[in-house]
Amino acid sequence: METLFDSLGFRALWTPELLVLLIVVYMAYIGMIHKVGRRLGVQVPLTIGRLTLFGLGLFALYLGWGSPLYVTGHVMMTIHMLQMICAYFVAIPLLLLGIPKWALEAMVSNYKGTRLARAVHVLWNPILALLLFNGLFSFYHVPFIFDTLMQSPFLHSGYQWILLGSATLMWWHMLAPLPSGYQLPDLRRIFYIFANGLLITPACALIIFAPNAMYQTYTDPAFWSQVMAYCLPAGVGPEMIAAAFGSPQSLSLLDARMDQQLAGVMMKIFQEIVYGITVGYVFKQWLKKEKFQEGELSISDIPDSLNIEDMKR
Repeated sequence: METLFDSLGFRALWTPELLVLLIVVYMAYIGMIHKVGRRLGVQVPLTIGRLTLFGLGLFALYLGWGSPLYVTGHVMMTIHMLQMICAYFVAIPLLLLGIPKWALEAMVSNYKGTRLARAVHVLWNPILALLLFNGLFSFYHVPFIFDTLMQSPFLHSGYQWILLGSATLMWWHMLAPLPSGYQLPDLRRIFYIFANGLLITPACALIIFAPNAMYQTYTDPAFWSQVMAYCLPAGVGPEMIAAAFGSPQSLSLLDARMDQQLAGVMMKIFQEIVYGITVGYVFKQWLKKEKFQEGELSISDIPDSLNIEDMKR
């Protein structure tokens, strides 16, 4: 692996264009929250906690879609699975939790009654979100689909964006970042989290218990050289990659089947850890509502930086 790093330039390793884009998104997020906060008269639009959560979410997305993990994910499936964990199981919940509730409420209210709102309402269904993300995730790991996507940067990028959107839908129903707008009661949300854990298990089991390494991307040197050429600067062709590095096995720390098994185990373990933390978060929300509930008003419905008198107006 060190040989690969020594041979690649700054752009191939660090994906600076993605880093710049995410920094722009972070600055736009701060500007938008302050703008909405001024309009609503919020004294402290953003807390350090919200800023940190959103920033960490963008950093996790950078790890998932860029950074040196992007290149090494073409060599080892374990690293590729770590990218998916960062993008879809870490980045999305952090980004959602990094947006204040009052800001989400203001954004949603701007679109109420519009055609866009009606279209989104159809998609914003917890069962659809449950099936969509886990179905797309499992479909992605079918060997033929995986290798086909890895051969086409355009298709692979499109599929990544679709996965990101479906993951956002799924996490919205698990985290309920806007308590007044979610459809699942707290107890059902806990069962919903467990259902997500069950539905992702077949894909992990396929990867772990397959008798052989299934993906040409990590086993076929000619195929791998072609895939690697897409993530390196223009002018670096498959022939040059094959001559310089030989095969993915020559760079990987594990043989292909063990690497594949470790990838599946890591995904299942990390998913269980993240979903376990989410269950604890839901319990905390639930207990807080039970403790502070007064009529129809609960503490979880009070937006950040607004007092109760503002809510009564």
